[in-house]
Amino acid sequence: MIRFNVPPYTGKELTYIQKAVENQKICGDGEFTKLDNEWIEKRTGTKKCLLTTSCTHATELAALLADIKPGDEVIMPSYTFCSTADAFVMRGAVPVFVDIRPDTMNIDENKIEEAITEKTKAICPVHYAGVGCEMDTIMEIAKKHHLIVIEDAAQGIMSTYKGKMLGTIGDFGCYSFHETKNYSMGEGGALLIRDEKDIEAAEIFREKGTNRSKFFRGQIDKYTWVSFGSSYLPSEMNAAYLYAQLEMADEIFDDRMSSWNRYRANLQSLADAGKIELPTIPGDCTHNAHMFYIKAKDLEERTALISFLKEKDILAVFHYIPLHSAPAGVTYGRFHGEDVYTTKESERLLRLPLYYQLKPEQVDYISDQVKEFYK
Repeated sequence: MIRFNVPPYTGKELTYIQKAVENQKICGDGEFTKLDNEWIEKRTGTKKCLLTTSCTHATELAALLADIKPGDEVIMPSYTFCSTADAFVMRGAVPVFVDIRPDTMNIDENKIEEAITEKTKAICPVHYAGVGCEMDTIMEIAKKHHLIVIEDAAQGIMSTYKGKMLGTIGDFGCYSFHETKNYSMGEGGALLIRDEKDIEAAEIFREKGTNRSKFFRGQIDKYTWVSFGSSYLPSEMNAAYLYAQLEMADEIFDDRMSSWNRYRANLQSLADAGKIELPTIPGDCTHNAHMFYIKAKDLEERTALISFLKEKDILAVFHYIPLHSAPAGVTYGRFHGEDVYTTKESERLLRLPLYYQLKPEQVDYISDQVKEFYK
């Protein structure tokens, strides 16, 4: 069976985990956490990176920093993972879902402004498949209406929009290092902070409401409880696992991109014949080969294709059920405007296996079976 995902592994992970244990510092913010933060800061140009236990927690931190309160509204796409909405629902806010673009599956930037009310506090664009949203338009709308922008860049590390790394354009950016992502620590994430003024508050929220970070930098002689907060620090073992992959980030990137490009070349003839649709990468964007998806004609055809591929020992999967149609989405949020593309496009999309060290012959076999189905 060709699995849909195999977590990335470079060979140094266990060595670094052992080193973390030998350092006798296995809680958060040790040597490897600092190395991860510094790598991300240097690579992305963000003012500050704080490693977290998940992208969910990174988004929760961003919601705290944005001072999201009960009754506030946050505009986002419905085609995303529930964590995008959860972070704001937990603050008592209302997710306001708007339609997506059918080309990139990203939020339709032209639907945002009409969804703004006096209660709107923030916009949360989601960079689906590591392909950037139309951030210039989104940032202009945010500036005009005095809104905060929190980028859900869970899938977007190493991708760019007009030369800027995803996650660094809005006020805050959130990365995921879940086992399904390009770089992994099992469960993990990172909060990217654009403006220096937000760093101290972020450190306090992340460290259980204490000024412990200032203490360890020698800025104060003792630390204490100064605000509310929680524990968003991953263990050093997780951070060590991640650093082994960040050291080889370019190699992993190139390997995934090779598979992505091979899929596209193999399946282009089916797209040209109008049998399927392939991913769209806008000219202003570079992507990170986070996923390769195709779009079937409709839900029935996609279901049949998944079953066909499973019979051929290939595990292909669909993706999100739109949040506005989920029980919690109905309870906590609302959809603004018409659902023209969100549901229809989500029912067509099929993700093919893509991971570090997927063999070229496996990509060819999968592609051949997709072609066989459409014969």
